[in-house]
Amino acid sequence: MRSDVPLARYTAARLGGPADWLYSARDSSEELVAALCHAREREIPFRALGGGANVLVADEGLRGLVLINRVQQVEFGDAWLRASAGSGLMALARQCQARGLAGLEWAVSVPGTLGGAVINNAGAHGGDLAGMLLEATLLEADGTLRTLAAADLAYEYRNSCLKRRKTRDWLVLEATLALRPDDPASIATRMAAFNVARKRSQPPGASLGSIFRNPPGDFAGRLIEASGLKGLRCGAARVSTLHANFFINPGMASADDYRRLVTRVQEVVLRKQGVELEPEIELLGASW
Repeated sequence: MRSDVPLARYTAARLGGPADWLYSARDSSEELVAALCHAREREIPFRALGGGANVLVADEGLRGLVLINRVQQVEFGDAWLRASAGSGLMALARQCQARGLAGLEWAVSVPGTLGGAVINNAGAHGGDLAGMLLEATLLEADGTLRTLAAADLAYEYRNSCLKRRKTRDWLVLEATLALRPDDPASIATRMAAFNVARKRSQPPGASLGSIFRNPPGDFAGRLIEASGLKGLRCGAARVSTLHANFFINPGMASADDYRRLVTRVQEVVLRKQGVELEPEIELLGASW
């Protein structure tokens, strides 16, 4: 366990101040359970952080203990996989392809971890986590283990009852996904097409992924572009000129630059389009 650790290296946009304490688990979920018990016994607030793909950590950082989940244990069946929450989505997609198991192709170009996907109902290219989750194991703050089916998570577009919970004093430990047998070459062809589509439509560089949820019947990127906001800057953070629902950190942006850009885009889109954009990213830290 380390103290006063900058979190920028643990987030996709390379932003965020220090954590009071940081612990990175790599070998087993038991490490996470022990760390949670340690924090609970000492009344230290804690927060788990997976791939950092859809979180914006304040420049002031996070108080308490931040748990970095790098546990990547995976078990495959004839038409399913069970994996630790710290498993990377892109790596899981490639492992499924190699074994001739279809269903996770949409994740081949999606950053982040399985745990984050369970919480956020991650998805792309017409697929999502809700459509394939069999069950997820949750560790509550009191040490209780809960097994939840997809129906228990009340999934919506990029949302779940877990994401809506007011506190994060719990951890997703693992999840089991339904798959189907298919020809590895056919799976690889679909994955290659998804990769091409992503490179064509999404900007390279440090970003948090999609900033806003798509409103019903429309697209956040279209609304932002129609409002004339491509290329808009706040400090060093800017709206991508390739895809307006992506905000880029060229290397010098602060988390506050990002926050101000999010707020500014919301204000202009509401005024010009009459639509209130809802953030898909999560803001972490006291200053928000």
